[in-house]
Amino acid sequence: MELLKVNINHAGYSSNTDVIKNVALSVKSGELVGLIGPNGAGKSTTIKAIMGLLPVMDGKVEFAGESKNYAYIPEQPVLYEGLTLWEHLELAAAAYEIKRKVFVPRADDLLKLFHLTEVKHHLPGTFSKGMQQKVMLILGFLLEPSVYVVDEPFIGLDPRGTKDFLAHINQARAKGAGVLMSTHVLDTAEKICSSFVLMNAGTIVSRGTLMEIREQCQLPKDSLLDCFDKLVGNS
Repeated sequence: MELLKVNINHAGYSSNTDVIKNVALSVKSGELVGLIGPNGAGKSTTIKAIMGLLPVMDGKVEFAGESKNYAYIPEQPVLYEGLTLWEHLELAAAAYEIKRKVFVPRADDLLKLFHLTEVKHHLPGTFSKGMQQKVMLILGFLLEPSVYVVDEPFIGLDPRGTKDFLAHINQARAKGAGVLMSTHVLDTAEKICSSFVLMNAGTIVSRGTLMEIREQCQLPKDSLLDCFDKLVGNS
């Protein structure tokens, strides 16, 4: 089942300059689609366009169902200075009308998973970057949406945090959720993604499974990085 379908003709931050163009992709139930490319390729801009956060966007974004049942986990943590970690979770639960009897055990399980139980009544503004990133992951997982849209999740996460994140994402996929994840960490993406959308200079240069991309590049045993290098050359 197709949970997210994106067709962007062009988008950007002003009417005079297109940052991305001709971007088409989809995410199906159970898929982890890697939005891959170097810094400046247009990955984060694509995600912002999908989320409706750009001033200029010509295209169409469709989520399955009548409501947009998704969680967006941004690259940079967005936190309220005066709220504790637990108050952030309570606010999210109230905004998405999660009943208290569902919210409390779910939140406690996520805090335990990411090893933040002892600081749940502390202010996240005092946390390290990695801990703040875990807060954003917990907020996303709390909603248990059909689609997760995740922008550069590995930045700031330690190995244990990365392992916990991937384990929970795979659990969500097993239940039918789809994931669109942007990253420039190609070695990790190669191991965990079911398919890829490769971007460079604001547009898509290839898409498909690793096997399909290897076939396109005529590199049957090479890495995703090798394939990407062949596709973009010195551009």
